[in-house]
Amino acid sequence: MFTILRTRRKALTQAALVAAAIALAACEPLPSSRGVAIDPGAPVPVALILPGGSGNSGDDVLARNLKQAADLAIADLDGVRIDLRVYNAGSDAGTAAAIARQAVDEGAKIILGPVFAESANAAGVAVAGDGVNVLSFSNNTDIAGGNVFVLGPTFQNTANRLVSFAARSGKGQIMIVHDQTAAGELGRRAIANAAQRSGASIAGTATYEFSQQGVINAAPAIASQVRGSGANAVFFTADSAGALPLLAQLLPEAGVSSQNVQFIGLTRWDIPSATLSMPGVQGGWFALPDPGLTGQFQSRFMAAYGESPHPIAGLAYDGIAAIGALVKRGGGGALSAAALTQGSGFAGVNGVFRLLSDGTNERGLAVAQIQNAQVVVIDPAPRSFGGAGF
Repeated sequence: MFTILRTRRKALTQAALVAAAIALAACEPLPSSRGVAIDPGAPVPVALILPGGSGNSGDDVLARNLKQAADLAIADLDGVRIDLRVYNAGSDAGTAAAIARQAVDEGAKIILGPVFAESANAAGVAVAGDGVNVLSFSNNTDIAGGNVFVLGPTFQNTANRLVSFAARSGKGQIMIVHDQTAAGELGRRAIANAAQRSGASIAGTATYEFSQQGVINAAPAIASQVRGSGANAVFFTADSAGALPLLAQLLPEAGVSSQNVQFIGLTRWDIPSATLSMPGVQGGWFALPDPGLTGQFQSRFMAAYGESPHPIAGLAYDGIAAIGALVKRGGGGALSAAALTQGSGFAGVNGVFRLLSDGTNERGLAVAQIQNAQVVVIDPAPRSFGGAGF
């Protein structure tokens, strides 16, 4: 049976990561731009808005892990002082807006968080008139823009990386297979946009109703479409909690498998790890953050706090690293939109990333293949912008 998707889910040492972020940021002169002014010689007030207090125990764990990751990043800063001010807003957008307003009234120069898209949007609206930027932990690009940036990994970034790699690898005739949901449609658009950028071609699009019976009913027609389209790659938007297990079983039974077309996934096929053992995904490609850097962060977090970090906890580290890098360079406009979007980007715990002027982000990702139920990186994540994958 399907698990219903939760709509609210949104070779360096760790000490060297912030230094690397500073080095990357220092590659370009600080742009001038309107925005809230800071005193780089004094502690910089940063508001951290967390989802604690929602009544959901999972949100409380996430809030704790985000705060812990931010503390690790602050400890790594050299010559920069951060005055971290922590606020819990639960999951209510109205509360997030009120707390964002309170935080700015109390002197915050930038906001890190919230997690949930509606809350991040509300916080951004509440402080837009003050020139305060919001670095949200959301991955929902619908809220990005203006003074709101999303730090979370986006479909578009993942699609760009995988479609570009597919085109370079001779697998650029792509059939998109997506479910009939908002997320499925968003994924479809991301893959189609990526094809336009990379020179790949969309050989066709196939859909299915988002239910177990819907996938069962649609699988024969999808397989027929793939065979008749000339596609040499099939790009799925489904994840392991949704339609992927059924598609990976039914399409090979209908004659379409990773042995005759390249299977590609828009989501992480290594989460949960049991997905790796499914016969239908063997040989498939997906994207993931730099495994080496991710592993280092997880080990350090475990050593410091005795628990594994939440999957998005590293975003708090990234946010502090970026803020610290820009403040280190000096200047009253260090936290302006122009400064935040400088092109050389930053080094975070999951690899290099940069914020874009439309409020979205670009992250360096590795391309992995499932081989004998193991994750094997076949194209490493870039360590700077301008290299592979960009």
